[in-house]
Amino acid sequence: MLDIKITKIEKKKDKPTGPLGFGQYFTDHMFMMDYEVGKGWYNARIIPYGPIPMSPASSALHYGAEIFEGMKAYHTKDGKIQLFRPYENAKRMNSSAERLCLPQLPEEDFVQAVTTLISLDKDWVPTAEGTSLYVRPFMIGDDHTLGVHGVHHAIFMVILSPVGSYYKEGLNPVSIVIEKDDVRVAGKGGTGYTKCGGNYAASTRAGKKAEEKGYSQVLWLDAVERKYIEEVGSMNVMFKINGEIVTPALVGSILPGITRKSCIQILKDNGYQVNERRISVDELMEALENGTLEEAWGTGTAAVISPIGKFVVNDKEYIVNKQQIGKVSQMLYDEITGIQSGKLKDTRDWTLEVK
Repeated sequence: MLDIKITKIEKKKDKPTGPLGFGQYFTDHMFMMDYEVGKGWYNARIIPYGPIPMSPASSALHYGAEIFEGMKAYHTKDGKIQLFRPYENAKRMNSSAERLCLPQLPEEDFVQAVTTLISLDKDWVPTAEGTSLYVRPFMIGDDHTLGVHGVHHAIFMVILSPVGSYYKEGLNPVSIVIEKDDVRVAGKGGTGYTKCGGNYAASTRAGKKAEEKGYSQVLWLDAVERKYIEEVGSMNVMFKINGEIVTPALVGSILPGITRKSCIQILKDNGYQVNERRISVDELMEALENGTLEEAWGTGTAAVISPIGKFVVNDKEYIVNKQQIGKVSQMLYDEITGIQSGKLKDTRDWTLEVK
């Protein structure tokens, strides 16, 4: 168990009064802890939110030794604050850390850091419908030399941000361009299954081009054959094709999403058969052409469920489900957000109350 030293801010910040957007405002405090080889994790502390001192030679700045997680805290209908599957985030961070040669963090310490910080800044958890407190744990390598090697010194931090909807469309169906030029990450054996900053930096060019054309995001294909569907924007993706629910298999280049995992469990519990397999863009195109693509949606922490109402290929537009929210998409959104907000009973032990 961590011995966390707390230094409170002298004057609390004014809280936002208008639309929250996503990741625009930050709470009064942040968590910080250091690591050294041979010493382990030490100096766990909560301090006022602000800049962090870094060496210009820091390994995070030069070699991308950085990983992060995304999770949310919610106000329940009975006034409690709870997290959704935080131990899954802890496990995934350690998986990312192993790939990038960053230190492992005990799961209990991860959860304690998050819950202690939220408890201190609990007044920042918004209560309006559709809002939450976004939790961003992250770890950076902070070696102060320019040699390329495994990290010897690291910093683990947690920051908090009250948020609204990730996409401006909210739950309304979004339009997606199938990306043929850029790829999100390298193939199997790379960092695609990790949550590291480089994966997201590499995706911004295609996303920017899509936005300039009026579309929400891109559908990514694999880096090797440029044939198989992987993710949509920064989310996992699912399809209902001719009654079959399919989602790309986790082959090492796709992030193992916690919302994705939760959706699969909910679908199976509701009698749906879910097939995790490779899905080619040709199969998707055929389903778009013959009308057997009944629904498509993205899954992720930020947006939870993002229905797809339009695919664009070579400037040709294909409408999905009359650009309306489908039955399955709506069911998943209602059940997951219901559990997160406390409107529905958590029968799977997915939530954790912040005391």
